[in-house]
Amino acid sequence: MNFRNAVIADLAVINEIENACFPPNEAAGLERLSNRLEVFPQHFWLLEENGKILGFINGMVTPNKKLIDEMFNNTGLHDENEKWQAVFGLAVSPEYQKNGYAGKLIHHLISKSKEHNRAGITLTCKDYLISFYQKFGFEDLGISASVHGGEVWHDMVLSF
Repeated sequence: MNFRNAVIADLAVINEIENACFPPNEAAGLERLSNRLEVFPQHFWLLEENGKILGFINGMVTPNKKLIDEMFNNTGLHDENEKWQAVFGLAVSPEYQKNGYAGKLIHHLISKSKEHNRAGITLTCKDYLISFYQKFGFEDLGISASVHGGEVWHDMVLSF
């Protein structure tokens, strides 16, 4: 099992996993995923085993401690010199879920974010995932201003 940065050649598999894990109103489309791979591939990590992609985690670097909806659509907001690693997507292929791979991806993200001297990691999640992220040290800051996909989200932050 190893981690690596995604490349554009991975786009089809990434898109397949994205669509399997998120409902249409939340999933990033092919164009959005492609833009992310072009703009911040060094912040798009894959977990693979024997050459098969099991899952991924990705997001831009931002000055914002909380996600804003514009970030999901505008990769131009990525700024490598800023302090907060945002998470837009954490997804594990359904056939590999419930094996701890999402946790491995989060630990990898935490390690890389510390290595790059970030202030912390920011993400949004639904109610049922709050306790999952809290296991990794994330703090629930309450209901988010984000209405991405027409859903209710919680702002979650892990400060270093």
